Amino acid sequence: MIKEELNCDVHTAFKMFTENNLLESWLTEKADVEPIIRGKYELFWDPSNPKDNSTIGCKVTGIELNKFISFDWKGPVQFKSFMNSADPLTHVIVFFFSSGSNHNNTTMHFFHTGWRKTQEWQEARNFFENAWKKAFKELKERIRE
Repeated sequence: MIKEELNCDVHTAFKMFTENNLLESWLTEKADVEPIIRGKYELFWDPSNPKDNSTIGCKVTGIELNKFISFDWKGPVQFKSFMNSADPLTHVIVFFFSSGSNHNNTTMHFFHTGWRKTQEWQEARNFFENAWKKAFKELKERIRE
């Protein structure tokens, strides 16, 4: 689990994970997200090559406005051979909690689950632990703007 304190209200924090233009401001080059259960959660880091370095085919698996969102997740090219065909795929869950004296801050709890036990899976997990930390640093910068 990763816990982050965000300098915004829960509504804004939630939108950073559900609105395409906001996702494109901190996490991905192109986003196609439909924030409804079974809606798309497709992010593209190389839109000219949508089958690689994307979450194409991933879906929202759970959502409650300003409370949480969960979705399937796929890996980049170097992990594609095992991550993107796994059944089930890895899974992300993000919870948002109002914090601060005026409820104008958000505590975010982030879980990326579904890792298997082999060495290649451990390498993928390590990759994503670092990638998410970098992404959340960017998220915090975008919120400050």
